[in-house]
Amino acid sequence: MSFVSPEIFAKQKVAAIQDYSVLAGRAFANLFSSPRYWADIFTQMDSIGFGSLPIVVLTGFFTGCVLALQSSTSLQEFGAVSMTGNLVALSMVKELGPVLTGLMVSGRNASGMASELGSMKVTEQIDAMRALGTDPVRKLVTPRLSATIFMLFFLTIMSDAVGIAGGALVSVALLGLNASTYFHNSYRALVYADVVQGLTKPLFFGFIIASVGCYFGMNTKGGTQGVGRATTQAVVVSSVFIIVVDFLISRLMIGIFGR
Repeated sequence: MSFVSPEIFAKQKVAAIQDYSVLAGRAFANLFSSPRYWADIFTQMDSIGFGSLPIVVLTGFFTGCVLALQSSTSLQEFGAVSMTGNLVALSMVKELGPVLTGLMVSGRNASGMASELGSMKVTEQIDAMRALGTDPVRKLVTPRLSATIFMLFFLTIMSDAVGIAGGALVSVALLGLNASTYFHNSYRALVYADVVQGLTKPLFFGFIIASVGCYFGMNTKGGTQGVGRATTQAVVVSSVFIIVVDFLISRLMIGIFGR
């Protein structure tokens, strides 16, 4: 790694932000114009959505289990173990479900997008596509963007559901709570604002995952080593973006709905 002056380093980072913004803006604008490559979109939906389903279900289920197990010890001090369902439902729907699902999908798919597009970049397939008159952003980036946003929304719903179910399993089997009471409390704990907050985040997270993964893939340099470097950077940057955007959305939603 070569060392550069702070001025050059700052210019490089500003240029990278500019390139990312242009790529993300073009990919998003292509969602509202034709041609649309439906075959590529459905292929990406299958890869991103159904391919990520096992890891999302496992993560959500055991997160709900651990959440119920850990929260019960604190609630027991106040004689409120019956409120375990409230805590699990609120935590999963508002925060843990969207964020953990986003991080899992980021680790699996942002790296996949970066490596796939990076390999195409270093082997000059993207240049060949451009020479044949095909827009690489519309053909490669936009299908991944739309598929990730669409499928992450439903993956988050699945994660929330299995997380609440995991909390129910622990609450009934280990804590001796009544299953009907658990699910009733979980249902009553959630209001419109909580559901809106929990289902708004995946839309932004999906955009971040696809745009960051495709950006590092489309800007890969340095052969096979560059592909590995782009893959690592895509996962790290998208994960950090998800956490930062999660805070901003949470703050905005609390300001709007008051909770």
